[in-house]
Amino acid sequence: MAGRSGLRVCVIGAGPSGIAAAKALHERGIAFECFEQRDGVGGLWSVDAADAQASYPSLECNTSKRRTQFSDFPMPGAFPPYPHNKQMAAYFDAYVDHFGFRQLIRFNTSVEHATRTREGGWDVRLSTGEVRSYDALVVANGHHREPRWPDPPFSGEFSGRQMHAHDYVGPDGFAGQAVVVLGMGNSAMDIAVELSGVARTVYLASRRGAHIVPKYAMGQPIDTFNTALPMPWLFKRALFSVIVRATIGRPEDVGLPKPDHRFGEAHPTVSQRIIERVRAGAVIPKPNIAAFDGGRVRFSDGSEVDADTVVYCTGYTVSFPFLDRDVIDPVDNRVNLFQQVFSPAVPSVAFVGLVQPFGALMPVAEAQSRLVADYLAGSYQLPSRGLMLAQIRRRQEVRRRQFVASARHTMEIDYHSYLRGLRRERRRGAISAA
Repeated sequence: MAGRSGLRVCVIGAGPSGIAAAKALHERGIAFECFEQRDGVGGLWSVDAADAQASYPSLECNTSKRRTQFSDFPMPGAFPPYPHNKQMAAYFDAYVDHFGFRQLIRFNTSVEHATRTREGGWDVRLSTGEVRSYDALVVANGHHREPRWPDPPFSGEFSGRQMHAHDYVGPDGFAGQAVVVLGMGNSAMDIAVELSGVARTVYLASRRGAHIVPKYAMGQPIDTFNTALPMPWLFKRALFSVIVRATIGRPEDVGLPKPDHRFGEAHPTVSQRIIERVRAGAVIPKPNIAAFDGGRVRFSDGSEVDADTVVYCTGYTVSFPFLDRDVIDPVDNRVNLFQQVFSPAVPSVAFVGLVQPFGALMPVAEAQSRLVADYLAGSYQLPSRGLMLAQIRRRQEVRRRQFVASARHTMEIDYHSYLRGLRRERRRGAISAA
């Protein structure tokens, strides 16, 4: 189906979500240009050694390939169940070439600012100095861009090196060091495990505990147990809790902090090896950092250690530096979007991939992109602004009841129930537009 006559769309970012959006627009015959600040697709899965924001060499996908792949482009059978970053980067490259839209992506070009016009379109200023005009924006710049640091900072001064996980590029340079890794998320576990093979000592500090999920259970990738069958969230949460406990036990059994929430009330941490490294004494659990004193780190229980480096795995701040605040203004990472995609106030902008799924991102971005393409093609009609705002409030209330209150969970979704909701909304909008 051809797009609306003369419609021109700007896609910001060529990471996994950006290329999903580009492919959906390309299939519908909607004219677009995609801008990517790097020299290739894949976003943070980039393996360019010269790129300080590229993924670290040991990074693996924490969702299985069957759950992660796009629906119409399977990953190669030779890929392991959890592909590593080079394989993911190759997969995204192949996806773009297979569907034939690489020539519509401008690499090494970033969007500096997008300004709404009186007519409702957009003037987009690029890093090249050009200003180009479009009828709509599709924002897919990711939400792992701006490092989030402890706020307020810890008291005292630390004489060693401090870095965020965003800038971690591998274990080189850490040999023989004492390292404090702060955090209990996926990056913290990956980095602590990797550094435990080269560093003198690795301390894993955290403010609160986390439920740790292994990659495999009963010989299968654990996310294969997250079925599409509609079932109450309480039942699904209990089922996963039993599977996890039977597979690796409880975090507190090995000295990690006991989670202050039930399984499923916070985004789980996926790690196959952290429990064994803690059991082996290669990673030493610690409570939250309390203060610094030169080369020493004091923890909240009063204990102190000498350290050479502190790695902050403290998450990210959602930001859109190229958009004015009257378009979107995340506060504590909250974004008020209909279906996590559309702005009720600005219908000419859509966001793809702005979610934290209890599952894989790529199929979610694919489904969002199809909805956006339907809207831009004129075959899907948004509900009224009042109905969109009501849906946003309902979703916030469900999220408030289901997950712990933190900036990390403001965009949390349950993979299957969210996708079912998108399918229902796509049908509803198509009927009312007919």
